[in-house]
Amino acid sequence: MRTDDDLIEPLLVLKDVAIGYDSSASLVNIPNLEILPGEIVAIAGPSGIGKSTLLRTIAGLVSPISGQLEVCGATLPEAPPRGHLGYIPQKLGLVRHASVRHNVELGARAGMDRRDAITLLTNPYVNIGDILDSRKQRKQRSTEAIDIMGLSEKSTEPIRRLSGGQQRRVATARTLAQRPKLILADEFLSELDEETLNSVLQAVTNYVRESKAALIVVEHDISRAKMMADKLLVIDDGRINPFVKGTKAMEVNV
Repeated sequence: MRTDDDLIEPLLVLKDVAIGYDSSASLVNIPNLEILPGEIVAIAGPSGIGKSTLLRTIAGLVSPISGQLEVCGATLPEAPPRGHLGYIPQKLGLVRHASVRHNVELGARAGMDRRDAITLLTNPYVNIGDILDSRKQRKQRSTEAIDIMGLSEKSTEPIRRLSGGQQRRVATARTLAQRPKLILADEFLSELDEETLNSVLQAVTNYVRESKAALIVVEHDISRAKMMADKLLVIDDGRINPFVKGTKAMEVNV
């Protein structure tokens, strides 16, 4: 008998995937992995074992050595629909001379559907009010994300004047303004004090649950990973071992 989960399309599917930079020596081998809407998945493991490379492969920045990846309905190397994939790398990629608001609005702009954008720009019969409404919506998304990240008083500040923790919050706000279906976050909670960390994590969790998005986060703190995630994936000796819902601490001998 089919269950409700059988009817839900996963946002990420990996089948017999090997990742790495050298075809003769893969970093991680993943026999099978599916991530559904609304799920938060934490990836843990020793430094240098391939956690960040796994995220970069899902993001389409590194080609897999072998296997099949489906991201938001697209099979790589086909890109997922514009705006559906959000990525917070360790190196945040912020425009350092630009303001907080400008950086966050870049995310909101990326979240616009390509077809809607083309229609607004090329349709000779489009109402100018539609274009203005679109810009207004981007600004609203950006303002909401900035407020949620507690950066309202810094919105006009250039990135270069912010602390490392504040810059991480800007990168998170940029992704929330994008409204992606799948978020990849590489240790996005580092450099945050405990109070701010809890606030940022709660905001991202709320977005994932309410929007039926999914979050895959690399987290070096194993206790924090267990706390935040529905599933914990531990990379060990080049294989990835899924710990089921509840994220119980399980030793898996590989």
